[in-house]
Amino acid sequence: MKSIACFSSSVRAARQHTSACVPLNWAPILCSPIGRCSNVDFASKTVVAQQPCVTGVRTFHNTLVNAVAFQQQVCEAPLLSPVPIPGREEDTLYPIGRRMPPNTAAIPAPQLSPYSPYIKPQSNAAALVTIQSLLEGDVIPDLCSRLAGFPNSDRAEGLATLLGACVEFGLKAHSPLVLSLINECLELLSTRDIGMAQLCHLGEVAYVLEGSQSAMAAEVLDSIGVALEEDVVSPSEAVRIYSLLVLCHIPASQRQKIVLNTLHRRTERLAHRLKPSQVSDILQSLLKLQQRRATPPVPKLCHRASRLLKDFSDDEVVEVLSVLMILGQHDEELLAAMEKHLPGRLEKSSPELISTVMEYCLQMRCRSEPIFEAVAEHFVCHAERHSTLQIAKQIVAMGRLNYLPQCSSEMFKKLESILSTRFSQFQPRSLIEVLHACIHLERFPMNYTSKVFSTHFLQRLQEQGESLDKNAVRQLAQLHLATSLECTYTGPRLPRFLHVKTFSSFDQAFETPMEILLYKRVEVPLTQLLGENFYSTRIFTHCGYTVDVEICLDEDGYVLPLSQWDHTYRRMALCLDGQNRFCSNTHHLLGKEATKRRHLRRMGYEVVQIPYFEFDKLTTLEEKVQYLQNKIFPTIFKFHH
Repeated sequence: MKSIACFSSSVRAARQHTSACVPLNWAPILCSPIGRCSNVDFASKTVVAQQPCVTGVRTFHNTLVNAVAFQQQVCEAPLLSPVPIPGREEDTLYPIGRRMPPNTAAIPAPQLSPYSPYIKPQSNAAALVTIQSLLEGDVIPDLCSRLAGFPNSDRAEGLATLLGACVEFGLKAHSPLVLSLINECLELLSTRDIGMAQLCHLGEVAYVLEGSQSAMAAEVLDSIGVALEEDVVSPSEAVRIYSLLVLCHIPASQRQKIVLNTLHRRTERLAHRLKPSQVSDILQSLLKLQQRRATPPVPKLCHRASRLLKDFSDDEVVEVLSVLMILGQHDEELLAAMEKHLPGRLEKSSPELISTVMEYCLQMRCRSEPIFEAVAEHFVCHAERHSTLQIAKQIVAMGRLNYLPQCSSEMFKKLESILSTRFSQFQPRSLIEVLHACIHLERFPMNYTSKVFSTHFLQRLQEQGESLDKNAVRQLAQLHLATSLECTYTGPRLPRFLHVKTFSSFDQAFETPMEILLYKRVEVPLTQLLGENFYSTRIFTHCGYTVDVEICLDEDGYVLPLSQWDHTYRRMALCLDGQNRFCSNTHHLLGKEATKRRHLRRMGYEVVQIPYFEFDKLTTLEEKVQYLQNKIFPTIFKFHH
């Protein structure tokens, strides 16, 4: 770009003092788009040798240069033939761009601002270049005046680059030079005729100078809002605008909300053109901007991610899935893409990717056989490479989604081996999560259950600042209940004061409450079948579980009215299983619900399941009554015999 001054790299090079190299001169140069530099006259108080020209656009992010590499380039370059300046016999100018042949004829020299001749320094102190003195000279004002003749976008890029150089060398926003540049930028912004990339560059520099409250940044956002309404943005421009909004984010700003909403609409339209890295970057920005699942571009970005999943790097998959988990966004096509592309890839994938995939499946309640089988096989072969937290995420996901892999025997042997060798490395909370997940799969790690019930472990849990919160207590209590009901266990028991009265919880971590709508659909046919006073709802058992609908029978197998429940001989639990009790993509019960039903049976209940996907198919009252009769009375008859 024509307006880009090789300012920052020249000043940085001037700070390097290597006596073996050709003396360095600081000479700002304007570079053309194709890499040729035009000689420009401007005032300078310091004379050093010419620096290789930097071609192309120099954004604020790229103004830093490698001083060592630069010195090497200068030292290895052939010496340049000096060109005398008319009227100043003692002064010479080193030519710019390419090496020139000896001057054999009178060649008109460019009109340059006068400057002092280069004098070989007598000491290191004399060679020091004061950056402040360079900046306080006429160099930048001269450059600004020369930028005035360029198109607005080129001029904006040049001003942004100069401001960026000022930032690099520590000038504050209130310094006269910076204020002058900011005023020129504000004047230029009022034209509303600047390219989107240049606007973003100005906004980034303004944020670094003055923070999110910058008046210049506000003007930039206004200009971006106008441009978004009038023009179509490219994918790369959309990514950069989102990044700028993250920098300048003020939640209460109506101006930013308007710009953001317009950008969302534009992004929706170009989502199909986004590259993998751009999808990841925009999702990361949406997360930082505190956007929600309902934000317009999120479903489109999720859909686009499903199309590009095979092209994502491991890190990009982790980033995308992590954001989608926080936003609560799930797409069936994304799961299908994961099932298609990830199983064969997991063998060589990083442990972080594997644990993130499992964490995503758990949060979205996606029970995927291809993915889980691949993860289980990888666990058997390479579990030693995984951290204890990554191991916990994999086991917990399988347990809570009620998935027992085909290689479950080898998997649990490997888990037992890891627990034996790395028990002390597990955080107490993670260890409880792992053991609790095992009971969902009817695997009872009694050797380690005795350890977590020990006084030493409970003290360790509290000493590390991980207090026994309600979930931890319920997990320990359910683990204790499982060892009491489902296996022979003779080790230490959970202290009595940690037993819970109910597993019902606000976060539904142990049992999902009955769906009211499903109950209302079942209530009428159930009343017609049994009578109004022959069942009760939401009954708490002595072990802490909640029964949706309870029916009590006498010794002869007759249904008892509520008034005679004191004579109960046997109990029946009707589980009205709504959609939230199943995995989102299958009809498999979640691990917590499967465990609850096993425990109810062990407690003496006869469990009858009324799943939503069966009951919702029934249309007439007669069909519903007949369905309930076929479910309940064969069970009662079985009770009787």
